[in-house]
Amino acid sequence: MTAPLVVRALALGVAAGSRATLGVAAPLLGPAPAHRLPTHRLRRPAGVARALAGLAVAGEIVGDKLPATPSRLDRPGPETRAGSGAVGGLLLALRHHASAGSTAAATLAGAAGGLVGTGAGAAWRAAFAARGWPDLPAALAEDAVALGLAAWATRA
Repeated sequence: MTAPLVVRALALGVAAGSRATLGVAAPLLGPAPAHRLPTHRLRRPAGVARALAGLAVAGEIVGDKLPATPSRLDRPGPETRAGSGAVGGLLLALRHHASAGSTAAATLAGAAGGLVGTGAGAAWRAAFAARGWPDLPAALAEDAVALGLAAWATRA
């Protein structure tokens, strides 16, 4: 259980490095492993929490495209994204009732993934800009990768 959980936490962390809200929101929005959770209430977060999580992700996706949005590399960007990845890894581990060691490994993998995703996303966008290409296609491609990673990481 540890290796697949750590890989999923790492992927979720990378997604959080691109879109910080995904670390926390994706586990709330994704399907829960119902057979592993003891009560119906734990299987699915409340509709309000899910709606707020979805709005937060949508807001960040839109806000990322605005010219006034600061670089993710400016403080506290990397720290926030690593923290979001860590929380995402922790939530994944809790959803799967992982052992203490697996939970710690998933949390650390999520944080590391957040830092990797922060750097990789910034490098991707900088490489696009260096060629004189418009930023929007690079940003949309980054959105697609981040959303895909988050969806894969949180699938039941």
